Amino acid sequence: MVMRIVSLLGACLILAGCTTQLPRPDATQARQQVMATERAFAKTMADRDLRAFGTFLADDTVFFSGPTPLRGKQQVIDFWSRFYAKPEAPFSWVPEEVEVLEAGDLALSAGPVYNPAGKLVARFTSIWRREPSGEWRIIFDKGGEVCDCGKP
Repeated sequence: MVMRIVSLLGACLILAGCTTQLPRPDATQARQQVMATERAFAKTMADRDLRAFGTFLADDTVFFSGPTPLRGKQQVIDFWSRFYAKPEAPFSWVPEEVEVLEAGDLALSAGPVYNPAGKLVARFTSIWRREPSGEWRIIFDKGGEVCDCGKP
């Protein structure tokens, strides 16, 4: 019985060692990673590459892209396929702001959304999670209307 417990503990320690995460990047490096990841994500729209779009989504992602939240990677891909259907991209986006938690595992990106003529039509906010592999995956995404908020 004692040997079985020792063997089981040993196996647990081995498995724990196999699931360790990569060292977290410093804040500046993490911001740069998320900024680059957001740009690559936006490039999937310009390139008309829905398959590549899907690679940036976490399996449990939630997008606010319609009347009800889209839950899960496949539901988001199915809904967003309409934006990839035509030869010309219906919009583009660019990250302007990125903030990363001190823990280095969650980040927020935000920026403008433009129509094909280059007119500002919305703003987006996305939340990214750093996966154990070190890759950043989007877990929440929401666009919002542009507000002049009383500006002249």
